[in-house]
Amino acid sequence: MFTSVDDVSARLAETGYLASPAVATTVFLADRLGKPLLVEGPAGVGKTELAKAVARVAGARLVRLQCYEGVDESRALYEWNHAKQLLRISAGRGETWDEARTDIFGEEFLLPRPLLTAIRGDDAKVLLIDETDKADVEVEGLLLEVLSDFQVTVPELGTVTATRRPFVVLTSNATRELSEALRRRCLFLHIGFPDAELERRIVRLRVPGVDTALAESVVRVVGALRAMDLRKAPSVAETVDWARTLLALGAGTLDETVVRDTLSVILKHQDDIQKAAAKLDLDAL
Repeated sequence: MFTSVDDVSARLAETGYLASPAVATTVFLADRLGKPLLVEGPAGVGKTELAKAVARVAGARLVRLQCYEGVDESRALYEWNHAKQLLRISAGRGETWDEARTDIFGEEFLLPRPLLTAIRGDDAKVLLIDETDKADVEVEGLLLEVLSDFQVTVPELGTVTATRRPFVVLTSNATRELSEALRRRCLFLHIGFPDAELERRIVRLRVPGVDTALAESVVRVVGALRAMDLRKAPSVAETVDWARTLLALGAGTLDETVVRDTLSVILKHQDDIQKAAAKLDLDAL
């Protein structure tokens, strides 16, 4: 997919994703080595967007498994269309069970979920397993099988093996520790908050029309907020949202009134807003 680390950076940038050298290097290695990529970091720093950008670069289909507490094999792998099976059985009342069984457990009645969808077919795919840390520990066992051999066994149909491996991205907000077995099968990448220069570039790219001075002010204030002891530090996505907000309001500069009136765009807890309003000193930035 990529010829070099610089090629990764350039092609991702064409899609609107500005990658740091560490991100570009790890994506290149994941592609070259054919290994899943585990991306960890706080919410809103571009983990999910990275998978989407890789899919756009590759012209690949994005297959997404959104993890949550209670997600199970039927939601992640496959399940049978029971309603359609019952209709088929009802339509063939004169058949024996053995005759009906060979039919109702066929491809027509199979409902592939993201993991099975990602390893079937010859087309290019990017498999995004999003917020892996929110899934139950039992789901990791299923992921280990799929990510080790890129094959799935459907008892009624046999083993489905990938003829073309997908590019796999797992994301985690580190709300719980993932197993060492899962980590061993992946290349690891931590995406934190970008440095000021990269974040300014991101703002200028994602918010056309914002001038350099305002972008610098926004990034500087967000950096000061992140240095505070807040319940939820503003993410890159919220920096971009704030710049868009200021542009929509026609604010050419940041002053105390503008900051106070728009803090709720970047801070999501009232106690954080109150703390920032009390401690933030624009003149010192």
